[in-house]
Amino acid sequence: KRTLLPLLRDEASAFVFPCRLALQRPELKYMVMELLRCIPLLLFLIFVCGLDHFIFSVLSIIQNHSFVQYSYQTSHHMSVTVMGTSLMAQLLRSTIGALNTSFDTQVDTSNIACLPKPHGMSREQYLNTCLPLAALALLCLAQVYPFRLRRAIAAFYFPKREKTRVLFLYNKLLRQRKNFFQLQRRCIARRARQPPGLGTSLLEWCSQHWPWLRRCQRRSCTLCGTPGTPWHQVCPSPGCGALYCDRCW
Repeated sequence: KRTLLPLLRDEASAFVFPCRLALQRPELKYMVMELLRCIPLLLFLIFVCGLDHFIFSVLSIIQNHSFVQYSYQTSHHMSVTVMGTSLMAQLLRSTIGALNTSFDTQVDTSNIACLPKPHGMSREQYLNTCLPLAALALLCLAQVYPFRLRRAIAAFYFPKREKTRVLFLYNKLLRQRKNFFQLQRRCIARRARQPPGLGTSLLEWCSQHWPWLRRCQRRSCTLCGTPGTPWHQVCPSPGCGALYCDRCW
């Protein structure tokens, strides 16, 4: 029965390995999408903080430049003098004399009670406002690790469904690998029919005259691109020299 392990390099990039601490390509794509959803909240928060600072600045200008103080001062003196010594003069002096008044008035007023008294937010308050959004972004970064347990939890409660899923994945990978090898063979045949470039010809000529240079070359499997190892097979056809891993060979 054909086996899939170890996975090819292109196949491994499409899977999530739970034991790896680093973020993997499928998780990175999902994490970026979640972070993009936080951008509207970030823009709204910036808009609200900017609007708050703008309103505070306007009210501060009004408070500092719209203060008006009024000072009103007046003085009133009234004196009625009745001359004479007759009875009528004495009567008028006793009655009209009550009209003699004298007073000074001074009134100070201002519009300070009508002026706004804004209170700006401190840096700590702005920071506390941004903390929930920062916590949300951290959750978007850290949620990939709990999500790795979804398959194990689903397999525990639905083992038959898990078996069906694994079988489907196995058949899918077999079909993909078969198509991949066929496509790579056609690409290799197409490249073989093309004349080699100047750099390739020069490298082959140097390798033939100085065999020790082959050790310095970084060769990989012609089909899957796996880095070369001592266990890789070299094509025995004369003039070929292509390198293949055990699986592709």
